[in-house]
Amino acid sequence: MHILPAGENAVLVEFAGLDETMAYYRAFSLDTPAGVFDLIPAARTVLVMFDGSRQRVLDWISATEPAVTTTDHRSDTVTISVVYDGEDLDEVARLTGLSTTEVVAAHTDQAWTVAFGGFAPGFGYLVGTDDRLHVPRRTSPRTSVPAGSVGLAGEFSGIYPRSSPGGWQLIGRTDARLWDLDRDPPALLLPGTAVRFERA
Repeated sequence: MHILPAGENAVLVEFAGLDETMAYYRAFSLDTPAGVFDLIPAARTVLVMFDGSRQRVLDWISATEPAVTTTDHRSDTVTISVVYDGEDLDEVARLTGLSTTEVVAAHTDQAWTVAFGGFAPGFGYLVGTDDRLHVPRRTSPRTSVPAGSVGLAGEFSGIYPRSSPGGWQLIGRTDARLWDLDRDPPALLLPGTAVRFERA
């Protein structure tokens, strides 16, 4: 763990890797002291935003032990219904050595957790429990990926909340609304949320 200043009212906590980051983010979320008003996880960092004493926050961070639970205790499992007809489904099968049916089964049979958000409002980077679906990004990104596209890239799965350029391997599509300003909170997939995919 390495702690860096990030302005007057924030510190950036760096970790060795994603697993450690998620474990500490869960621990920070479970026992957040007064004055800490936001925690923003990324792949290897957590930004801690606070009012009040910086030293008190630093002491709290240093004294916190990583949480061993796999998901955020505050969240129920979100189920996402997917039509598995993505343009890259055959390519993912080739890259993994699985059949397309086995790719779909691997995607739906495992538990996923939102590690962090980014890229676009409502986009969650999901990590699973089965590494067979770890695939590289496309060598040539698409200029436009339709909203609701379900993809894979590296160790992550994700859903495009709106049409945008993107280089993920597309395996399906969903009608789920990932970002809705009339919902509180607007993002369907918050860090720590457990996610299950099901075949539509």
